[in-house]
Formats: sequence, C-alpha cells, structure tokens
Amino acid sequence: MAPAWVMPTMEVLLLAALIASHPARPRPGSAGLRIVSICLVAIVVADTLAATVRLVDALIHGGQATNSADALLAVGSLVWVSNLVAFALLYWLLDSGGAAARMRQTSGSLDLAFPQQLNPEVAPPGWRPRFIDYLYLGLTASMAFSPTDVMPLAPWAKVAMGAQSLISLAVVGLVIARAVNVFT
Repeated sequence: MAPAWVMPTMEVLLLAALIASHPARPRPGSAGLRIVSICLVAIVVADTLAATVRLVDALIHGGQATNSADALLAVGSLVWVSNLVAFALLYWLLDSGGAAARMRQTSGSLDLAFPQQLNPEVAPPGWRPRFIDYLYLGLTASMAFSPTDVMPLAPWAKVAMGAQSLISLAVVGLVIARAVNVFT
C-alpha cells in the first residue's frame, strides 16, 4: 500500500495537467486527452472509495492510526479531500460532454443543472460552469451529504453525487466519532 500522501499528490498533479492542457479549447488530440482524463479520474475515484473502505475497516477492527486522534484526523482529512477533488474532477469532465463541449454548445440537455442555467437572469450572458463551480459542487455534496444548489439530472450524476455523499458521510461521521472517543 502506498503512503497516504500519494493519492492527494496525484490528484493535484492531475488537476495541474488538466488545467495546463486546457480541455475547454478544442484542438487535435483533445478527444484522446478526454478519454485519458476520464480514465485517470475514474482510478482516483476508485482509490478514494478503497481508501474509505480501508479507513472504515481500521475504525471497526482497530489500527495504528485509530489510537491517535491527530493521526486519525490527518488520515480522515486526506481521504475527505481526495473525495472532494476526485468528484469535482469527475463532474467537470463528464457534465454535458466535458469542458470543450460545454464551450461549444449553446443549448442541449443538462447533466447537472446550475442555478445560472435554470435562471439566466442571475448570470452574465453566455455563462458556462467552470472548474471552480464543480469544486464548489463537490464541496457542498461532501459537507451537506446532498445536492444544495446544483441538481443532478442525469443518472450518472445522481449515482456520482450519492456515492460522494456516502463516502463523505462515512469518513466524517466515523472519524469524528472515533476521534472524540480517543480524546476522552
């Protein structure tokens, strides 16, 4: 098993690579980049799920990190942040065909409905969601355990948002409960 810092570091590097390649600009080879990006993000999401399962197992059966509140909160934070970044990237890459497709489309079916799309009067003309909007979506889904202002419309979006909320609920609920127990 890799050290705990490996996946968050990979996520940050993946995010930097995606931003540097600017997938919203269509150019030759961008379809291949999109496929590779989706595969990499799927691996990160799967690893986040696996890390959550390992953390829950350690909480249930005991482990070195579960006896120290500091270590437990550090591990729990890494898993939670990985969950946030992984799903934000997933939403950004898949929503309405990806960043390049969103830039070219003027209308069409929505996978995720942002308030600015449902009520255009609150947005500047030609508004399209950017990565920060998906990061905010990931943050609110991880903290509220449900949709807040962005509604999932497509089945994949509902499954993804549900999975993200369940992962976050398991991490936050169990880690805080165990950390309080260790403190007392």
